Amino acid sequence: MKMNKIFYLAVASALTVSCADLDTAPQGGTVTADQKAEVAANDPSKVSASVTGITTMFSVCQKSFTNAHHDFGHASMMLFLDSRGIDFIGFDIGYNWYSSGLSLGDRGLSAYGSYYAWVNYYNQVYAANAVVGQIDAETENSTLQFYLAQALCIRAFDYFNLIQQFQFTYKGNEDAPGVPIILDTNATEAGVNGIARNTVGEVYEQIMKDLDLAIKLLTASSEIRSDKRYVDLAVAYGLRARVNLVMQNWSAAASDAQAAIDNSDATPLSFEGAKKPGFIKMTENNWMWGIFISETDRVVTSAIVNWPSHMGSFNYGYASVGAWRMINPSLYEEINPSDARKGWFLDANSKSNNLSSQQQAYVNSKGTPPYAQVKFAPYKEELGTSTNANDIPLMRIEEMYLILAEAQAMSGNASQGKTTLENFVKTYRDPQYSCEGSSDKEIQDEVWIQRRIELWGEGLAYFDLLRLRKGIDRASTKFTTVDPDRKLENYNYRIVDTVEGERAAIQSVKNGNGSITGTDINYLIYQIPDEEIQANKLINEGDNNLGTPTLIPVPVN
Repeated sequence: MKMNKIFYLAVASALTVSCADLDTAPQGGTVTADQKAEVAANDPSKVSASVTGITTMFSVCQKSFTNAHHDFGHASMMLFLDSRGIDFIGFDIGYNWYSSGLSLGDRGLSAYGSYYAWVNYYNQVYAANAVVGQIDAETENSTLQFYLAQALCIRAFDYFNLIQQFQFTYKGNEDAPGVPIILDTNATEAGVNGIARNTVGEVYEQIMKDLDLAIKLLTASSEIRSDKRYVDLAVAYGLRARVNLVMQNWSAAASDAQAAIDNSDATPLSFEGAKKPGFIKMTENNWMWGIFISETDRVVTSAIVNWPSHMGSFNYGYASVGAWRMINPSLYEEINPSDARKGWFLDANSKSNNLSSQQQAYVNSKGTPPYAQVKFAPYKEELGTSTNANDIPLMRIEEMYLILAEAQAMSGNASQGKTTLENFVKTYRDPQYSCEGSSDKEIQDEVWIQRRIELWGEGLAYFDLLRLRKGIDRASTKFTTVDPDRKLENYNYRIVDTVEGERAAIQSVKNGNGSITGTDINYLIYQIPDEEIQANKLINEGDNNLGTPTLIPVPVN
């Protein structure tokens, strides 16, 4: 019997890092679901290893592909998605494992991006379901309430990522095919008989159901998380604020963002704190939630199969030998000179006012190109380190202020949104900042610019392009991703939003001009991978997202 590919892959890799305490009886037998629930009720600490196992899956090294150096959990997807956008520029060279993202060639039936997004998040769903199935939702045990909330929030997080990657944004697409909803209650049936795509609306309904219950449980629980790899009440509100923002539930998004701020002990990074490289440990005061990385983790001992390797300008890895990560110069030019974040990136002369003399000398010695990021410091701030054990941000308190400002403006109070935005930016980033907009849409666009700057490189920018229907225009970057060896002006393309963000036209660009080479194409979302189509009886080729032709780089004269 052929098992649905979702579960074939999940069982192979997820089971090895989760639920070890509850899945095996003392003499090697497998316990039943009822027995596991009984064990959990009698000894809630038994669930601890299962929940910790789920958090570990955020950074498991090469769990899907043996030799893939861009296979290290959610952070790998952050790099793929950022590479698809307009502000995260990279060279198409052999050291850049995300070149297919740059060209939007990562979204086809057999493309790595589609496959990895599908497998990565469904693996985590599988592990979360195992915990959800062990705990009664009506439990009054504080520890079990805490652990159940962890699994629910992570499951919601995974489905939120999946639905935004495999279908267009919520509003106007509620009835469009989304992704299959796999829960602890239907997993066996789905694994044997297959499962169809649920609608976008149904997926968001399940996400909100999980988050609503998680917030209820965390409100009731007296358990205190041991560190920020675990979700607390503020993070749960923050996740729901993100979802409400996409759904355009503006008042609810504002309320949740404010609740996240009120219930969090995190505070925004100060102006002085922002004037130097950082963002390396989840103990930093502005982090709400993060991926915990230990020096002994395989992603670290691999030296190069990790997020800092592909991102960092100060450490050993792929970035520092040519796969640099650079800001869109057009966005860089929009950052005021008085803004501390201007120094998160090198200028046109490869200088930054945020760097110490030693840091500046280091980037100079490496030939770091203009506009390369110097936002993220190396581990323990050791220049040239090969110990890439940086924690990875999943949520920062600054995002909540930006959600609050946008949601206030869009819910009918533009002046309040403007005040929230100005107070935040002037206090923490740019004392000379002034918001020029006054209408709701103008404030929303100004918040978008601030999100592009503040959250650069943190895996959120591409979803903003989709929810705001901004399209993708790299022809205006004033910067070409040139490979000096191959002399190609790579992926300087324009995708033009035409029909509510659901259709796009592609324009190959040479020196800023080109011609339309295709219309009504769907570059912006992933296709369900072919292996799932072949294995899942209830999803066939006709059920998949539309295919697209291949983008071809334009040679430089």
